[in-house]
Amino acid sequence: MKVHEDIQIGGKTLSLTAGELAKQADGAVMVRYGDTVVLVTACGQREPREGINFLPLTVDYREYTFSAGKIPGGFFRREGRPSESEVLVSRLIDRPLRPLFPKDYNQETQVIASVFSYDLQNKPDILGIIGASTALYISPVPFNKPLGAVRIGRVEDRFVVNPSNEEMGKSVLDLIAVSSEEAIVMVEAGAKEAGHELIVEALDLAWKEAQPIIEMQKKIAGSLGVEKWEVEPFQIPEDLKKQIDEKVREPISRSLATEVKKEKSLQFDELKKSLIEEFPEDSEERVYASLVFDEIKQEIFREGIFKQKKRFDGRAFDEIRAISGDVQFLPRTHGSALFTRGETQALVTATLGATSDAQIMDQLEGEWKRRFMLHYNFPPYSVGEVKFLRGASRREIGHGALAHRALNPVLPDNDEFPYTMRLVSDILESNGSSSMATVCGGSLALFDCGVPVRAAVAGIAMGLLKEGEETIILSDIAGEEDHYGDMDFKVAGTRNGITALQMDIKITGVTTELLQKALDQARKGLDHILDAMQNVISEPRLELSPYAPRIVTMKIDVDKIRDVIGPGGKVIRMIVEESKAEIDVEDDGTILIYSPHEESLEKARKMIEEIVEEPEIGKTYLGKVVSIVDFGAFVQILPAVQGLLHISEIANYRVNQVSDELSVGEEVAVKVIDVDKANGKVRLSRRALLQDRGGERSGGGPDRSTGGGGNYRSRRTPPRGRGHSSGPQRSQSRNDRRGPSRNGNRSDSGYNQRGGFRYPGSLGPDPRDPGGLRGGGRKKW
Repeated sequence: MKVHEDIQIGGKTLSLTAGELAKQADGAVMVRYGDTVVLVTACGQREPREGINFLPLTVDYREYTFSAGKIPGGFFRREGRPSESEVLVSRLIDRPLRPLFPKDYNQETQVIASVFSYDLQNKPDILGIIGASTALYISPVPFNKPLGAVRIGRVEDRFVVNPSNEEMGKSVLDLIAVSSEEAIVMVEAGAKEAGHELIVEALDLAWKEAQPIIEMQKKIAGSLGVEKWEVEPFQIPEDLKKQIDEKVREPISRSLATEVKKEKSLQFDELKKSLIEEFPEDSEERVYASLVFDEIKQEIFREGIFKQKKRFDGRAFDEIRAISGDVQFLPRTHGSALFTRGETQALVTATLGATSDAQIMDQLEGEWKRRFMLHYNFPPYSVGEVKFLRGASRREIGHGALAHRALNPVLPDNDEFPYTMRLVSDILESNGSSSMATVCGGSLALFDCGVPVRAAVAGIAMGLLKEGEETIILSDIAGEEDHYGDMDFKVAGTRNGITALQMDIKITGVTTELLQKALDQARKGLDHILDAMQNVISEPRLELSPYAPRIVTMKIDVDKIRDVIGPGGKVIRMIVEESKAEIDVEDDGTILIYSPHEESLEKARKMIEEIVEEPEIGKTYLGKVVSIVDFGAFVQILPAVQGLLHISEIANYRVNQVSDELSVGEEVAVKVIDVDKANGKVRLSRRALLQDRGGERSGGGPDRSTGGGGNYRSRRTPPRGRGHSSGPQRSQSRNDRRGPSRNGNRSDSGYNQRGGFRYPGSLGPDPRDPGGLRGGGRKKW
């Protein structure tokens, strides 16, 4: 049976349609907002998996390129492995759903969200969350709490619900909140140093806007009348519980108080192993013993917090673990920092590259370039484990994205600092909050690298435990406090405000009043951490590492781009080869030259300047004859400029044949006497230089055309095989025809003196993309 519901939210219609598509799935719903359409399905195995005590939930979000009218790239021309953005949205859907399943539910469950239509304005991630909640809620799977999700932006001092992509480009806040009927259950946010009050106000608005979405799901479920699967509670005999409790409670309490994580883990492993070995293999008692051991451990931990009012590492609830840091930790990196907080340690390195090193992001919205990258690695030795090293996991991608979101708002603009920046965080040791250690270490590494960031950024992980009406907030949570707590609340920001926020809740939700209290406590923790970071390095270094590329920026006329690039990129490759510098050319005429060596930068700059130099009237150039015609010679005076030396301008006497005076390949000093701006034609004169240096007859006698002598003629030698003659003769030395010294003008030194380098006479037919180079506004050589 088809069921359809509409509501208005954020000024647009949100539609949910069930019972029309994917009818073999246990639950399926089509979600539409604007012209963005997402189909979400939910399926569960009817028989539980044996021998597991966790929820085997899989969430996959996929974007089809046809949804935006595109054909995928690559050889196969079809969608491949999930992109980074798809992985992040999959996590975004998974996180609010997972805590709401019954504790004893352990049946295979899968949610798949497929983007079938995308209008390039209304993002499909929010629709994936709403669709996943609806598909599970109308299925037999025991998911009994529908969720609503909205995105909140802040544009021109006003909140916008579900802003369009255009509005998000102007927003100082990007907050996604997922809510139940009772409270907020998940938050993901990035901001440009937003205040705590603004965040709380946005969360309150998000909860209110989510309620009509929850009501929609209830109406659809009521119309379909689906019956849920029964979940049999996992019953452990009470006498066995009591027996195990008497054996392990005291040693568990002692082990929890052990300060060193590695020693604590070994003690727990030995305790658990000795306990389960008391029972026969493959017996129910052995399975029960393992489960009871974990339950007792959690009980003891929470009792210590609520009854004894203490943390097992001895800290106060708002106390931060010991912090240490170091910069310039690695000798050859552009920047590096070691950040340690308690038993969590991150080694973060910073690398600078050319703008063309930016990561090309091919998404449904189109192709764009990311100039700041942050990659997070969590090797198994960081927690004392042995595992295969594979590609980045979903967790690593998610933690890296969170740290990236925290640091991105304080980075300099491309105009101020035209570099591509990459941070790599390797977690060397982990006992809670490694993503926030990455934020702190990343900020220090950027300072050490000399990136002119606007402010230092710190991160802290907050925890919350709730028993009845009593709630306790913990600052800088360690691993067990995260595992046994009810909320994981990560906050990153500067002294001026929040840049990133992530919250996951294992209980039904938290109120905005409680979030305000947690944010206030987090603010104090962030200030403490920022003070510690300031003691390590207080501001960005004024000089880059000697191994980092320096940069020279030039601006040339757009019409000169073809001259710099050359046919098929021939000219610019020559410049790169000669100068050993890296060069980016942008479509607006901006040229960026990168090299760690000043001489390389200067050489590349001079070579480009000579290519784009415009001939000046009255200026002297040392040119090269490239061709001879009846009426004169064409002389190349600049790498991309040729001029006509008319036969009448070759000498201050009559020239019968151009070849009597000049030959192809000969260097000759000429003066620019005219430049036609309309067609770029250049007229040259050699005669003017001869006159300037006194080459005319003295005393006003007859010129060379009448056969007179004069000062110039007195320096001439008779032609070979002939006697002295008054006719025109070739000079003894080519230098006699070069005219006055150039006095170091850069046009003097043609590239014929640079290792035999020669620029081609023809500059090629394609001024913008020679040789079929990749587009996108910038070329790299």
